Amino acid sequence: MSMAKHKKPSSQTTKETKDDHKGLVFDASFHQNQTNIPQEFIWPDHERPCPDPPPLLHVPCIDLNSFLSGDPQSVSKATDLVKQACLDHGFFLVVNHGIDSSLLKLAHETMDFFFGMSLEEKLRIGRNVGEHCGYASSFTNRFSSKLPWKETLSFRYCAESSNIVQSYFLNALGEEFNKFGKVYQDYCEAMSNLSLKVMELLGTSLGVGPKHFREFYEGNDSIMRLNYYPPCQKPDLTLGTGPHCDPTSLTILHQDDVQGLEVFVNEKWHAVPPNPDAFVVNIGDTFMALSNGIYKSCLHRATVNSRKPRKSLAFFLCPKTDKIVSPPKELITFDNPRLFPDFTWLNLLEFTQKHYRADMKTLDAFVTWLSLRHQQGQC
Repeated sequence: MSMAKHKKPSSQTTKETKDDHKGLVFDASFHQNQTNIPQEFIWPDHERPCPDPPPLLHVPCIDLNSFLSGDPQSVSKATDLVKQACLDHGFFLVVNHGIDSSLLKLAHETMDFFFGMSLEEKLRIGRNVGEHCGYASSFTNRFSSKLPWKETLSFRYCAESSNIVQSYFLNALGEEFNKFGKVYQDYCEAMSNLSLKVMELLGTSLGVGPKHFREFYEGNDSIMRLNYYPPCQKPDLTLGTGPHCDPTSLTILHQDDVQGLEVFVNEKWHAVPPNPDAFVVNIGDTFMALSNGIYKSCLHRATVNSRKPRKSLAFFLCPKTDKIVSPPKELITFDNPRLFPDFTWLNLLEFTQKHYRADMKTLDAFVTWLSLRHQQGQC
C-alpha cells in the first residue's frame, strides 16, 4: 500500500446543493446491485478505502459497572484507561453498561423494518435542507460530490420533554408507527442515562469530579441516528461515511456484526471491530472544547462492502441549546491556555447544517465563522 493512500484528507467547506444534481436519487434497493456507481459517489484516490485490511485500533474496554461501584481500585483503573484513550484518539468501549440486551435487539430489528420499506414510504419523513431530523438518502439534496453510500434516519431526543421521540413518529407517520416510536423513545432514554454515567467517568478522569459534566448534560437535547449502509459493488471507490469528527459532544454507537468503522490514528486508518456486548464511545468537537482541547475529537469514517449491509445505532449527546460551552477553570492553566471561545451548541448545529460539511476541521472553521458573526453583530 502506498503512503499516498494514508495521506490525511484535506479539509474544505462544501457548498449547498446546486440545481445541476437535484435529479439524483439514491435508492438503496436499486443501487446496491449496480456495478457502475454514479460519479457523485466516487471519492478522490487519497480518500478511498485502503485495499489491504486495516490494522485493528487498540480501544480500551471500560467496565462501567465496576467504575460506578466506587471501589477505589476499579475507579482508578477505569479513569486511567479512559484518560489515555481520550488523550490519544478519543475512542473507547464500555461494557457492563446496564442496557438490556432485549432493548438492543428490538432497536436493531425496528431499524431493519424501516430501511426495508420502499424509498417512497421512507421519504414521507424526509429530511429538509438545513434541518437535522428526518430520513436522508445519501444527502443527495444537500451535496453534489463525495456522497456517502448510506441512508440515515435522525430524530431529536430531549431529556426534559417526555415522549418527544414517540410523538415525532406518531405525528409524522401516523398511528401505525406508534410502536416504532416507543422503541426509540425507550432506547434514547437508556442512552441518555448511559451518557450521564460516561460523563461521570470523563469528569473524574479530567480531575473535575464526577458531578461537573453530568450536571451540565442532565437536560440534554440530543440526536439519535439510525445508519444503514447498503452493499456496494464497487466498495473500493466510495465510502459509507466520509472522514469527519463528530461536532456533537459524545457519540455512543452500537454496531451490528459487520465491520466498517475506521479511525485515523498515527497517520493511518485503523479498524474498530464490532462487539455486540459493548458500545463504542467517542469524543466529539463540543466536548473537546468543553475539556479545553485536552480530550480529542478524532477523525473517523465508515467503509462499505459488496456482500452485506451494515447497520448501526448512534446516539449523539448534546447539551441543552442555551447552555454555554465553556471549560471548567481547573482545565485552564498556564501550560494549557484557553483554546476556544464560548459558544452554544445551537450555534454549532446551525453551522454544520447550513454552512459547512463536517470534516476534521469543523471546530476551527466554526470558530472563524463565529468570530465573523460577532464582528458583524449577528450574535
